[in-house]
Amino acid sequence: MKPKWWNKGKSHLSRRDKVIKKLLRVYKGHLTSRNNFFYSLCRSIISQQISVSAADSVFLKFEKKCKSKIKPKTISKLSISDLRKCGLSRMKAKGIKSLAEKILNKSFDPKLIKKMSDEDAINYLSSLRQIGRWSSEMVLIFFYNRPNIWPVQDIGLLRAISNNYHKKYLPPKSFVKKLQKKFSPFCTLAVMALWYSVDNEPVQY
Repeated sequence: MKPKWWNKGKSHLSRRDKVIKKLLRVYKGHLTSRNNFFYSLCRSIISQQISVSAADSVFLKFEKKCKSKIKPKTISKLSISDLRKCGLSRMKAKGIKSLAEKILNKSFDPKLIKKMSDEDAINYLSSLRQIGRWSSEMVLIFFYNRPNIWPVQDIGLLRAISNNYHKKYLPPKSFVKKLQKKFSPFCTLAVMALWYSVDNEPVQY
């Protein structure tokens, strides 16, 4: 089920920007949540700094190792070595183990994020091991379906901006910031359409 703000966002962006208006005609997908915070965060950790196809390959092995039960309790029973065999780096394996531990011992509570601003939520998520701004933003988009996330560190987004607005790669930071201001408060929808323009496989974490 798409977010309540989705259709309003499409109308808003179509009025604000001709390029996005054209992309939204092609992009027929919409944002849904898996309703599994731990799954989304594991997926974002695995996807860090590798291609989409490489991330998919590693995640399939990870899912198999977890017997399709990607939950903190399942991970708590696996060793770092078990996770490394899926293709995870030592740092990513430790990050996933640490996340499972913090959720199980309740030192990290995902439910608190719902009432936080985007920036406070990013800071709270970034307190976790192996979680930086990009991973936090992916969780805010794909789990919480926040409407105004603009992940300026995302390579796919920067490439899409370069392609669609005829800018060099990397596009100037000032131009990226200008687009953010233009697309606000529906940056997330613009990001989804721009991603789709460079890789027409629906993105999901």
